[in-house]
Amino acid sequence: IFDPMENSQIIFLLRTLDARELRAFKKWLISPFHNQREDLIDLFDYIMYKDHLFREDQLEKEKIFKKIVPDTEYDDARLRQTVHFLMKALESFLTYQEFTEDEATLNRALAKVYRSRKQEKAFLKTMRNLEKIQENSAHRGEEHLRNEFLLHWERYKFYEGKKRTTDLQLQEVSDNMDIAYIASRLRQSCLMLAHQKVYKMDYDMGMMDATLAYLETKNLLHIPAIAIFYHGYKAFTNEQEEQHFRLLKDAISAYSHFFPPAEIREIYLMAINYCISRMNTGQKSFVREAFDLYKLGIENEVLIENGQISRFTFRNIVNTGTPLKEFDWLNGFIQSYQESLEEKHRDSLVCFSLAKIHFEKREYNQAMKLLAQFEDDDMLTNLYGKAMLIQMYYEEDEYDALESLLESMRAYLKRKQIISYHKDLYTNLIKYTKKLVKINPYNQQQKDLLAEEIKNVSPLPIKTWLLERLAEISN
Repeated sequence: IFDPMENSQIIFLLRTLDARELRAFKKWLISPFHNQREDLIDLFDYIMYKDHLFREDQLEKEKIFKKIVPDTEYDDARLRQTVHFLMKALESFLTYQEFTEDEATLNRALAKVYRSRKQEKAFLKTMRNLEKIQENSAHRGEEHLRNEFLLHWERYKFYEGKKRTTDLQLQEVSDNMDIAYIASRLRQSCLMLAHQKVYKMDYDMGMMDATLAYLETKNLLHIPAIAIFYHGYKAFTNEQEEQHFRLLKDAISAYSHFFPPAEIREIYLMAINYCISRMNTGQKSFVREAFDLYKLGIENEVLIENGQISRFTFRNIVNTGTPLKEFDWLNGFIQSYQESLEEKHRDSLVCFSLAKIHFEKREYNQAMKLLAQFEDDDMLTNLYGKAMLIQMYYEEDEYDALESLLESMRAYLKRKQIISYHKDLYTNLIKYTKKLVKINPYNQQQKDLLAEEIKNVSPLPIKTWLLERLAEISN
């Protein structure tokens, strides 16, 4: 059995290229300026022939070597060298493609070339083109602000070299530098806060207090990239004061068309993560807020990237929509978007989603049958499924099955590497479900104390369900 190239990085990377990119890369390889090695072309042609790229039996090293170097004894070092240089060529091609697809970056590099070669007329013409690109850009996100600063910086470097001190525009350079920094700092801080909340990290926010004071003094909230991340930061750092979340939603509604897809996706997820954080403290109104954001993100295709939807986004849409009884919309969503899931997760996630709908409809037999078929390597999705089973076993008086499930969950949490927030979440669920089952139904004092304990503990999923079941005991 020959050692296959199936796990080689170049195979993984080539599988990400579409047909247009593959044609362009072939042209790159046959250009003597980019490549002068025939063996790279032969190797590429072999890998791309028919379905070789996706067949392990066609990617055996000795089979490849025999095809590209016939009548020669297999030489592993020689094949590795050919693969290495083909990878380098592919990296160069993709880097060039990434660079040239951004007009602002391309023109700024061209302006630098003309400046360094003392070509004043060509430099000024290129700078005018760059200014038009900035003015006509539909985006006003962080990258646009950074490009604006770099434009002013390039102009400053040009006039500095000519010693024309009246044209230096140092104030414009400084102002645009501040704006670009503030937008970048706010965006990064929002990412840190979201990560900190989930993973219990303790990040140093650096100069954020001074940055916030400066932007408030300078009234910079008319700039979309600053306004959105300012309200996002304030919402996360003052969770109980909902005004900044409302202002964040208003800013998203007013400014979302100013941001490129990757950045607006990040903005939506920031707002959704705030909602999830409030949901996990028992604020039921934020289930609707999160679902509406997810729904809008799907309808606007903000949460769909390269035709695919993340399995985590798919799962969370179902988890937020089912308690709201949005069954018709969810069934349509599952039907329409299941093909947008990665194939390896598709069946299990559709199974989980339909089980969740049946569960919320109290159709427990159908839900349990679907969960029995459900298999997924994602720990959180598995825990969501187990949380459903806890409620169904309790409702159906299946106390032996419930006890067995709680013990298996305890062992699962102990065995698996689960981030501390979610470990606390499900450890609390196990703890308080056990207390609910074992409480003396005729001891009102015990019930009152447990109710108070459940209300105050955080994080705790299905808190409302636990309190409702406790209130029903002996009534």
